[in-house]
This record gives sequence, C-alpha cells and structure tokens, in this order.
Amino acid sequence: MGLFSKAISLPSAATALPGRRDPMPVPSQHFVNGNPLSGPFPVGYNQLLLGMGCFWGAERKFWQLDGVYTTAAGYAGGHTPNPTYEEVCSGGTGHTEVVLVVWDPSQLSLESLLATFWESHDPTQGMRQGNDLGTQYRSCLYLQSQADLDQAQRTATTFQAKLSAANYPEITTELAFDQHFYYAEHYHQQYLAKVPNGYCGIGGTGVCY
Repeated sequence: MGLFSKAISLPSAATALPGRRDPMPVPSQHFVNGNPLSGPFPVGYNQLLLGMGCFWGAERKFWQLDGVYTTAAGYAGGHTPNPTYEEVCSGGTGHTEVVLVVWDPSQLSLESLLATFWESHDPTQGMRQGNDLGTQYRSCLYLQSQADLDQAQRTATTFQAKLSAANYPEITTELAFDQHFYYAEHYHQQYLAKVPNGYCGIGGTGVCY
C-alpha cells in the first residue's frame, strides 16, 4: 500500500477526478464465510462503513467477529463515482479506504462493533495511520441512520476521555451518515485471507474502550 502520490488536503467536488458510470465488478461471495458480498442483505441486519487506515487489516478485524454477516473493502467519503484504487491513492477523489460491515444486531451490538473500531487503530492521526500517509488513510465512521450516528458520537466522547487520560490528542475521526459505498477491486476483497502474510497496518493505541 502507499505506492502512489499523496495529497493531504481534500479536493472539492469541482476539482475531484471525474470517475466513471460503471461500478467495480466484485466476487459474488465473501472469500472467508461464503455469504454474499453485495446486497440485498437479510432483513433486520444493520450496516456501517468504517475507515481505520489500510482496509486490508481493518476488514480482517471485523470478519472475525461473531454476528458479522459479511464485509467488503471499498471507498467512501469523497466525490468521484466508482473510483479505482490508483485514483483514490492519488488524493484526487476525496475518498478514504473503508470497510463495509453488515451484521446481525441480535447477535452483536453497535456499541461492541464501535469499541472494536476505537481500540484497533489510532483515531487521532488525521490524514494518516502509522506510516501510511494520505487522504485515503483517514479515520471515519459512516452510519446508516441519525440514531446510529448519535450513538457513534457518544462512543467517541467516551473514548476521547480515555485517550485524554493517556495523553493522546483529540480524535480526528469523521462521523457522518448516508455516505455512498463504492466497492474496491476484486483483489482487495478479503485480501489477508488470500495472502495471510500480506501487509497489515492495523495497530491500536493500547487504550481500552
């Protein structure tokens, strides 16, 4: 990851790359659990998008949780429709690398998912995560409803208090809802299941939620 030029400021809608009409083709099934990679998903299941730096390690972190139905790597939070990985890495789309998580709320609570999110990366680093620098590595939570967004904001407040006590700076995580998800290329999907020794930049602060 991180082989392309990086911009550390976000483009506007007017200056972002134009993208394309056709969505990225992806496998029909999750490589690890065999569930569908794209919807429609089962009625009553919930979903969110989260960014924690490189999406390879982030996706593995969440497909391992009991109650998660499927995960997928992709892009969100920018302007360019159906971007490529190279375009996102150029800084010209405004997107960040994200993971789509679809889960059964009767088996796994949103708060538990968010606790894993907060504990599994450093949400205070702005346009980077560790040695990975660029707009595509910024921390984010994109929820599906205002109620979920409100709960995410409450967990951010809770975790900020823990971080501050450990002398960490302010959380820079983007929190929003109703952001469009674009699937990443097929080779990014469940990458660390296919390449177990591949790069994984996921690492938390050591602060517990």
